[in-house]
Amino acid sequence: MTYGIVLTYTLTPRWLALPREERNRMRQAHIEPVFAQHADQVTARFFDAEAFSGRFSDFAVLETEDLRAYYFLIEALRDTPLISKGYLVLGEVFLGVQDGFRTYEHQLAPAAATAPAAKAHA
Repeated sequence: MTYGIVLTYTLTPRWLALPREERNRMRQAHIEPVFAQHADQVTARFFDAEAFSGRFSDFAVLETEDLRAYYFLIEALRDTPLISKGYLVLGEVFLGVQDGFRTYEHQLAPAAATAPAAKAHA
């Protein structure tokens, strides 16, 4: 099953006070390596939202088939200075299953096919 995760976060005024060059350096030094380390199991796309939402400034859309890999990615992010020094605050997380109903229906199919035969033996 493929899990879709929307991870909201806010880049704080402390982050915005840094020169853009410093922000880019920190992103390259701390964030990009974490996502690269997990890229074989977690894909990520990043979106700016501050012009459209007051609840968070950005969000990431992640996909994985391994929730453990996602969890480890988050733990690695928490170890970075961006989070540990208060530049970035994680927000709400939304988790869903891609076409979960199809997986469920597929699981039901063998049981439904054998149900009449089971009744006949009863």
